[in-house]
Amino acid sequence: QVYNWYSLDELTQMVAVASITPGPVGINVATYAGLKSAGVLGSALATTAEMLPSLFLVIIVSKLLKKFSDNFYVKSTIETLKPVSCALLTSVAIGLLKPGIKDIKAMILLGVLLLLSWKSKRDPLYYILISAIVGVLLVFIK
Repeated sequence: QVYNWYSLDELTQMVAVASITPGPVGINVATYAGLKSAGVLGSALATTAEMLPSLFLVIIVSKLLKKFSDNFYVKSTIETLKPVSCALLTSVAIGLLKPGIKDIKAMILLGVLLLLSWKSKRDPLYYILISAIVGVLLVFIK
């Protein structure tokens, strides 16, 4: 069935805006589509409807993991997933660092913040704030 809710141009615009907006594209498209269709209430409902299946799935999986936490196969799977997820995160970090490797100031800042984070256990937002301030200062100094 064709509902003709949006023209091709409107749909293209939704995907473009959702792609440049921070956050998951599906959530952003749902929010934008809901807003275009039914205003703020439609936006809230569309966003909620997009998130609920994932929320329920996470709740179910966490309950099952808690229930079967003593199971050998569940323990083995979790222990296997730990290094795999660390490797995936490291791969993403390396990909993000590649462009900055040429910038010596950024690498020094990264090193200093890593050392600080290991020495003093503070909230990661603290280090993000420091790096943002230093980054802005370095731009103004240039």
